[in-house]
Amino acid sequence: MSYLDQDFLLHSETARRLYHEIACGQPIIDYHCHLSPREIASNHRWNDLTEIWLGGDHYKWRLLRANGIDEDLITGDSPPREKFQAWAETVPFTLRNPIHHWTHLELRRYFGIDLMLGPDTAEEIWERANARLQDEDFCVHGILGKFDVRVVGTTDDPAEPLDDHAAIAASGLATRVLPTFRPDKAFMVDQPDQLKAWLQKLEAASDISIAHLSDLLAALQKRHDAFHAAGGRLSDHGFDRLPALPCTDAEAAVIFDKALTGHPADAGEREKFAFYLMVYLGQLDAARGWTKQLHLGAFRSVNSRMSSMLGPDTGYDTIGDTRQGAALATYLDSLAKNDSLPKIILYNLNPADNYLFAAMTGAFQDGTFAGKIQFGSGWWFLDQKNGIELQLDALSSTGLLSRFVGMLTDSRSFLSFPRHEYFRRILCNIIGSEADRGELPDDFETLASLVRAICCENAARHFGFEL
Repeated sequence: MSYLDQDFLLHSETARRLYHEIACGQPIIDYHCHLSPREIASNHRWNDLTEIWLGGDHYKWRLLRANGIDEDLITGDSPPREKFQAWAETVPFTLRNPIHHWTHLELRRYFGIDLMLGPDTAEEIWERANARLQDEDFCVHGILGKFDVRVVGTTDDPAEPLDDHAAIAASGLATRVLPTFRPDKAFMVDQPDQLKAWLQKLEAASDISIAHLSDLLAALQKRHDAFHAAGGRLSDHGFDRLPALPCTDAEAAVIFDKALTGHPADAGEREKFAFYLMVYLGQLDAARGWTKQLHLGAFRSVNSRMSSMLGPDTGYDTIGDTRQGAALATYLDSLAKNDSLPKIILYNLNPADNYLFAAMTGAFQDGTFAGKIQFGSGWWFLDQKNGIELQLDALSSTGLLSRFVGMLTDSRSFLSFPRHEYFRRILCNIIGSEADRGELPDDFETLASLVRAICCENAARHFGFEL
């Protein structure tokens, strides 16, 4: 069997049928990513392979550093061709890392290049790929069409205007590009200067003057309404663990007022305020029929020296070992007991939490919507073959795989859509191989229905998207 051939990752006859006859042709709903709405609105084109392939990709940056590459060739001012050469010299050392798979899938699917990237092939690949970048269809809109991406969910600050989304909606682009409500900076009562700067932007976006907690809540609700009008149906939050200290209206008001006068909240006050705000935002999501995404378990910017030099999201985050269960249960229960629990997707970064999160979803299903509480797909360090298989196993063992909303890229790169193919191949291999071993029914139509549901149909139903 040759590397990355048509049956890559497909190790049984039924697995191959499921992928080639069913999964391969399904459209993509990329309901959570970090693609730039500005680049989608402007139908962005790229100057060279380094810009589209290495720019902003901290997955690759970590491996370059691990291979002893100087930072100037990673995030510095070195010429693009030199940065690409550094990557080409690193790729042969990435065997058994998913980046080796993704690198060569991307070369094939986007550029039609089936060479192995390395120092000796770097010049040919550079020339061929850059020539392809000049083709009329090699632009953001062309890529979305090529991969049959029906929906993209970007990640958006409620203090930012939705002008780019309005421009996209008016452009006639076949792909629906919808905003996702992520109000990270609303929680910064421990950093008053940053909070006040953000509140000024929120005031402008909402046309509400914010002098008290009630004003903040009103501004957030108004922006939530604006996101809904723009097609948004998801919110998103990232925490090392969820806040879990109960907080009254009066306590939250005092904490917020202190921050407005320049007095930072201490750790306990910040957690109380965050819990208060998360409950309020959960109620907004429930009232609108939205889905709340909870990304839990990252330790961010742990290398303080490099993070201070390069900023966040540059490759200095890692898997956290914070205990998640009690806080997660407290938060979900605080919404459920008041009948204001929205649809939820839980994502864990520590694989030790797989069964905790998978089982937690079952404790809060309420019979109002099939698959209301979801154990989300492998995220970040876990969106590779082993992590995907572990997530699917935990979900299958504790809940209903048949209701799973499937894969997302969670990526900043327009070259990441083959990750849906990667996931689909792994999914089909699990289902097909188990069927061929007699562990699942020998009923191709039943298995095909399951694959179609997980690839796109469940996500469309869950979020209310039309395919």
